[in-house]
Amino acid sequence: MVKICCIGAGYVGGPTMAVIASKCPTIEVVVVDISVSKILAWNSEQLPIYEPGLDDVVKQCRGKNLFFSTDVERHVSEADIIFVSVNTPTKTRGLGAGKAADLTYWESAARMIADVSKSDKIVVEKSTVPVKTAEAIEKILIHNSKGIKYQILSNPEFLAEGTAIKDLFNPDRVLIGGRETPDGLKAVQALKSVYAQWVPEERIITTNLWSAELSKLAANALLAQRISSINAMSALCEATGADVSQVSHAIGTDTRIGPKFLNASVGFGGSCFQKDILNLIYICECNGLNQAASYWKQVIKVNDYQKNRFVNRVVSSMFNTVSGKKIAILGFAFKKDTGDTRETPAISVCQGLLGDKAKLSIYDPQVTEDQIQRDLSMNKFDWDHPIHLQPVSPTAAKEVSFAWDPYEATKDAHAVCILTEWDEFKTLDFQRIFEQMQKPAFVFDGRNVVDVQKLREIGFIVYSIGKPLDPWLKDMPVMA
Repeated sequence: MVKICCIGAGYVGGPTMAVIASKCPTIEVVVVDISVSKILAWNSEQLPIYEPGLDDVVKQCRGKNLFFSTDVERHVSEADIIFVSVNTPTKTRGLGAGKAADLTYWESAARMIADVSKSDKIVVEKSTVPVKTAEAIEKILIHNSKGIKYQILSNPEFLAEGTAIKDLFNPDRVLIGGRETPDGLKAVQALKSVYAQWVPEERIITTNLWSAELSKLAANALLAQRISSINAMSALCEATGADVSQVSHAIGTDTRIGPKFLNASVGFGGSCFQKDILNLIYICECNGLNQAASYWKQVIKVNDYQKNRFVNRVVSSMFNTVSGKKIAILGFAFKKDTGDTRETPAISVCQGLLGDKAKLSIYDPQVTEDQIQRDLSMNKFDWDHPIHLQPVSPTAAKEVSFAWDPYEATKDAHAVCILTEWDEFKTLDFQRIFEQMQKPAFVFDGRNVVDVQKLREIGFIVYSIGKPLDPWLKDMPVMA
């Protein structure tokens, strides 16, 4: 029986291994992590992450051919294929701070693999890593090999949170990069045969190591670039009276462009986009490609500009001050159908409003109060370290409260900011909300989910990103 071990029980490791176990009943799959609380959660009724469909897959296989354990060394030692899915945070100090990936966790995983292995291993990079990481890992393993052979493969994940299980069951492509040597090609074939149990062969792409590593960074950079492009257009739409939804529909019908990732919003978030672009910028700079680096920097600058523009629009619309005013924040996750808050635009917006002394009441159907407190008090990039290494969050500002439902959040509020496109926000009783709010009552829709005309008829002053401005807002200057 082939044994697979995955180091790291997070957003990538857990779901990916659950689907492999589900589709390959003859393979034993063990997910290991040093975090006792995380492994306890994976073995409980309440999984540590929310992802539609994940519960069913885990519960169907757990205890049969899918296991979660803290006995890292034993399972690594017994495995034929080891997936490494550990954090690769952005460095906060030293060489490359603010851009380069910190490979501390990766390196310690590699050293541990070398220490405990007693048989040949295929080691698979699953975390998003900088180009040439495989080479560094290979050196560590070879220099500590004790006669054991290692093959390093790059198998980047292309999951979208909220649809991760669907993506795993029916991927656009599976990418496997390996050394173009007889042993390297054999390792690629071994991993390919795992995926081939449910993925059509034409969707399994094999490349060299560096192409696979760079393809992941490139995919995320191009997706983020599309979002920043339409967000830059949204600012122009507001200035000219165009409607960004009509513009994105018109350009999206061009088959060369396509409709995906053309929804204007308060900005992109998630664990990958910004981190991967910063990584790409660093790699470009290290190779003397400064023009290429500054091109990708602009994608992040536009994203920051969009979040700042949203905060400035809120403040300037409300008589240029939100001091002491209650503002309801609907949605904190970086997108719907996930509890993930990593790099969510809501953090920047909330911090901006708190900086202007607003009082916030936050509601999100999947994000815990503890997580929001932590996010609002953490330094940039701290979120990407294992939880026991994150700074202990001080008690968050007294100006932040947490609501159990949208109606409680909006009661007596001066304004509502919609920051996540949860489906439930489309069907709220806005008449009821309007009646219990302070007047004038404002709605700032950062995800373009509300019916602007209907809300204006109720009596709201509405700002929707990239849409023709409410007459109230037309004379309000906004910092560009």
